[in-house]
Amino acid sequence: VSSTLPSGQLSNVPWRRSGVKYANNEAYFDVVEEVDAIIDKSGATVSAEIQGYIDCCIKLSGMPDLTLTFVNPRLFDDVSFHPCVRFKRWESERILSFIPPDGNFRLMSYHIGSQSVVAIPMYVRHNLTLRSNGDQGRLDLTVGPKQTMGRTLENVSLEICMPKCVLNCSLTANQGKYSYDPVSKVLLWDIGRIELPKLPNIRGTVSVATGADTTGANPSINVHFTIPQLAVSGLRVSRLDMYGAKYKPFKGVKYVTKAGKFHVRM
Repeated sequence: VSSTLPSGQLSNVPWRRSGVKYANNEAYFDVVEEVDAIIDKSGATVSAEIQGYIDCCIKLSGMPDLTLTFVNPRLFDDVSFHPCVRFKRWESERILSFIPPDGNFRLMSYHIGSQSVVAIPMYVRHNLTLRSNGDQGRLDLTVGPKQTMGRTLENVSLEICMPKCVLNCSLTANQGKYSYDPVSKVLLWDIGRIELPKLPNIRGTVSVATGADTTGANPSINVHFTIPQLAVSGLRVSRLDMYGAKYKPFKGVKYVTKAGKFHVRM
């Protein structure tokens, strides 16, 4: 065993090597929130919560000591932190104080919902009638933004597990594309961006197997969306301060809200 330790590898902060150097010093934070929700037939919220996390890309020279301050840190119901975060400081002041690892890492994850009302960012108006006497059934769906704080819904898509008795669908969408798989009974409607005032709608006829039992055939809709530049909980970073280094880094925070497990019952 060599008697000399390799230099530049060891520091008194186990998650960060010493002697890190960058020509461009930068610290970027991504605040990502996923909305898990169940919406009942009438449009009322059965349950809603937010799973959030803050991912970082930190490229800073030396041994920077950072503090991240939130406008409204009391939002969190439940938090877990990267080992670099000084937990006592969080408990006493609700400030994130840490010497960051070098590169990409997850600074914290959090949960919101047990104590607060979670905003639901989009709605689905739906009408499905199925006839078992051989007549065509009908499907009519409209989607639109609800509580998006003026931000745009993007990458919107709906996935509907249709009842087993549905043989096929003949639909017209005023936006996006749809497909129906008669084997898996899954209707996919890929919408994309919702540009107001136009609301995406899909409607048409549904073929039902003659004599099929349509009672209790209540499908549910899996909804997918992203909303750039928004943390739907209202969480905001107010400032990032750096100590222990003489340079001025580039700093940035990006927010995005996505659908997690977002189900609408029909």
